[in-house]
Amino acid sequence: MGFMRIAPPVHLTDEDRDWLTKTSNSALTSKRLSERCAVVLLAAKGKRNDQIARKLKITRQKVARWRQRFLQSGRAGIEGDAPGRGRKPIYTPDIRRLMVRLTTQETPKAATHWSRQSMAKELGLSPSTVGRVWREHGLKPHLARTFKVSKDPRFAEKLEDIVGLYLNAPEHAIVLCCDEKSQVQALDRTQPGLPLKKGRAGTMTHDYVRHGTTTLFAALNVADGKIIGQCQNRHRHQEWLQFLKQIDQQMPPDRELHLIIDNYATHKHAAVRRWLAKHPRFHLHFTPTGASWLNMVERFFREVTEKRLRRGVFHSVPDLVSALDEYLAHYNENPTPFVWTAKAKDILKKVERARKKLQKLK
Repeated sequence: MGFMRIAPPVHLTDEDRDWLTKTSNSALTSKRLSERCAVVLLAAKGKRNDQIARKLKITRQKVARWRQRFLQSGRAGIEGDAPGRGRKPIYTPDIRRLMVRLTTQETPKAATHWSRQSMAKELGLSPSTVGRVWREHGLKPHLARTFKVSKDPRFAEKLEDIVGLYLNAPEHAIVLCCDEKSQVQALDRTQPGLPLKKGRAGTMTHDYVRHGTTTLFAALNVADGKIIGQCQNRHRHQEWLQFLKQIDQQMPPDRELHLIIDNYATHKHAAVRRWLAKHPRFHLHFTPTGASWLNMVERFFREVTEKRLRRGVFHSVPDLVSALDEYLAHYNENPTPFVWTAKAKDILKKVERARKKLQKLK
């Protein structure tokens, strides 16, 4: 009587599963390695060798070989060729773990973060090996993003209010994200820059001449992505009132207006409150303190900075205002709404995790 040999089961850590999935799906992965990753992933799902072989259209012997290699040596077992053939791996799993620990928990002497060169020198490896391991683990020590946890006691309440407007706006109402980009400088370079050409980036001088500033008031219509904009010399409550009046004139008179704004004192001035009392269709929703990222108009301001201001050359404030007006007109010809997808409960979970981690660091 015959019997079927049972292949040993494969159990994956979350880290191994992520690496195998990313490597298998990456366009930069060789066909051989992608195939081996697929074998291991299917084996971890409990598939037999013959089932895997039929699915991947390879031999059962090949499936058995890469299943066994992974069980014996982990990732290193499927990344290299058979023992005694080809180039030997120059870093062991222990070296990988050490590299990850140093990258995430320590810093090099007299520096704030590791580079590929400094890590390679520390461990006696090549910079390309360091880069490969960092990519596998999603580590980017050269990058640092700004971050701040709001201390607003009403954070959850305000967050749910604003996200609710994004995901389920009131019927027959318009939601506008409003803010001002203050102190936009009219910067003129001290010398003309050289244009972009084949083999050479465009150039601009590091020094500049300031010709004054303007403030860009903007309201982003969440539904269609259009922008109402206005440039003012200053950003006091008088200018904010002027902008509110412009919104009132440009929006359909029969629609309720829900404005998402920050806690800047100008927005809460007594004169502003009196005007709002006479215009009850305006409803203000304030973002939590230290959470301006909740206001989607900030994304528009980032685009203006990147696409029109950062490399711009402006000989005067009127020149700057004209450039901003032109950008707004062009933007509104084919606006693209910024779609909010994150749910309030998911954001609250992340914020709570961040608060716990910050508490441990104190």
